[in-house]
Amino acid sequence: MSPQAEESTAPLLSPYKMGKFNLSHRVVLAPLTRERSYNNVPQPLAILYYSQRTSKGALLIAKATGISDTAHGYPDSPGLWTKEQVEAWKPIVDAVHAKGGVFFVQLWHAGRVSNPDSLQKMLQKLVLTEHGAHGQLIEQFLKDQVNDRTDKYGGSLENRCRFVFEIVEVVVDEIGAERVGIRLSPFQDYCEAGDSNPEELGVYLVNALNKYGLAYCHVVEPRMKTLGEKFECSESLVPMRKAFNDTFLVAGGYEREDGNKAIVENRADLVVYGHIFLANPDLPERFKLNAPLNKYNGATFYRSNPDPVVGYTDYPFLETSG
Repeated sequence: MSPQAEESTAPLLSPYKMGKFNLSHRVVLAPLTRERSYNNVPQPLAILYYSQRTSKGALLIAKATGISDTAHGYPDSPGLWTKEQVEAWKPIVDAVHAKGGVFFVQLWHAGRVSNPDSLQKMLQKLVLTEHGAHGQLIEQFLKDQVNDRTDKYGGSLENRCRFVFEIVEVVVDEIGAERVGIRLSPFQDYCEAGDSNPEELGVYLVNALNKYGLAYCHVVEPRMKTLGEKFECSESLVPMRKAFNDTFLVAGGYEREDGNKAIVENRADLVVYGHIFLANPDLPERFKLNAPLNKYNGATFYRSNPDPVVGYTDYPFLETSG
């Protein structure tokens, strides 16, 4: 099949309207913690990092961004609670907008996942998404295996979900539902934050979230029950997909073909890519041409590497890759 014919039939490369945002394709950059925002301030190198991964009409979700000096679970993750941080984000946002991209920031509070040492040390043009996954603050309320409260935030499903709805209402009232999304991982048990009935929890959440008219709901696949490991399982996001009225994003070990299949089978509107987008700044173009992908190097994902450029902005584009 010629590249032209491939392009015309690739579901991931078809346009999509997400609320007021017109997207030219359905390949989304995942929020990736890279530990290069020294002292919790986004660095100038992030301007290049995000602009490299921006194409016209693309949706990008910025790395998990703390809401306070006690919110961080990882060192050198960015924040958005001081004037210095806001000013540092502005040129990054401008660079994405200049290339026609749509940019959401994933706000978070790590909660019980926070590092005690870092806790002791410790919106202008951005559109927002909330911290609702991976064993962090919101999930300590949602999951019955970690929520042992006896007040109105514990016990019943309704009580355990109360906190997330209160957060959504505050943010929606502040900036409008069309600029708010949420990320959920009901099937995951990161940091021992599991639930006895994740499907019931997920469907209850999205049904209740329908009344807000959010921009999207971003959900992690059940097959990613353990961080970084993908395995086949009988559980599915389809019931959540059917219950949610607005844009539904899926994430969790997707590649090109199963991403296309998810769109064709109407299991998702958009597909979120992490590691392979990290290593392939021109991922939508590579998908369009069914071109080979750069291999990612896990040793340079985080700040353990002394050179912040290595593994961050030095992955080659298609025309320069060998």
